Amino acid sequence: MAYTREEMAQLLQGVAADYEKLEHELKKAVVGQEEAVRTSLAALILGGHVLIEGLPGTGKTHLGTSMAEIVTLSSSRIQCTPDLMPTDIIGTHIIMETAQGRRSFEFQKGPLFASIVLVDQINRTSPRTQAAMLEAMEQETVTVATEAFDLPTPFTLIATQNPLEHEGTYPLPEAQVDRFLFQTKTVMPKGEDMATILQRSTGSQLPVLRSVMDGSRILKMRDIIKNVTISNELCSWCVSILEASQPTGKTAVSMVKDYVRYGIGPRGIQALVLAAKFSAAIEARLDVTKNDLLKLAKPALRHRIFLNFRGEAEGISKDEILSQILK
Repeated sequence: MAYTREEMAQLLQGVAADYEKLEHELKKAVVGQEEAVRTSLAALILGGHVLIEGLPGTGKTHLGTSMAEIVTLSSSRIQCTPDLMPTDIIGTHIIMETAQGRRSFEFQKGPLFASIVLVDQINRTSPRTQAAMLEAMEQETVTVATEAFDLPTPFTLIATQNPLEHEGTYPLPEAQVDRFLFQTKTVMPKGEDMATILQRSTGSQLPVLRSVMDGSRILKMRDIIKNVTISNELCSWCVSILEASQPTGKTAVSMVKDYVRYGIGPRGIQALVLAAKFSAAIEARLDVTKNDLLKLAKPALRHRIFLNFRGEAEGISKDEILSQILK
């Protein structure tokens, strides 16, 4: 839906206020982790998915479960294991018997049929089960045999993984990684944050979260955010990022030429623009600035850069490559 500038100015005030409520409530449970909090809420509002990577105990799962508590939406949790099958998450047809003795097949929905789905340790399940999530992440539908089923709207998948443990894991294929709107990181808390966590987690009373938003308002916010404008000049700047990330591109920076196998694709630049519109909207601004593009550039793009053998062997940081590209 299109809005006038005056209407947008008023609507964005509401978006900024509602986002502040969501962030305030989520931060009751999650201390610090600014990037992870902002990108997770952005994914929910924009209709994307987020991959949270971090060491054990840094709050990945807690962030996902807390997200489900602050909105009036259905939620589920999938604990990934090597023996998890596609039917375990999608569902399957089962035989139902009526009181009269008649039997019929009925589809029993799996945990993927929820608005917020927490997929814990996604890299611990097999490629076959990971592939079952692809259609859901891209089209918000699942197909069983020849029948397609729509998933709830809004639909957001929050996946977690541990960057250190590699035994018994299945690295996510590039096609699946690219479907995440953001890849964010949880970091080890320090100083005052750690002291606050100790007080909250070892006390007799844990923070009580309340639901502050429903699905219809989230969809309305999404529509408003997409109406934030971005200039042709900034769109061209985004395209130049894509070109500079390609190792064979004319404008490729030195680190890209040396360490990158495959650079950012079109879905990455779309994610960058959406993230920038979100950043402008939560500050009630009508137009995207270059600073908006920079704010969430790394979580929107870092997982879309694939290192070559040399880059992997030398442990090159994708964030460092992105910093050079963005300069």
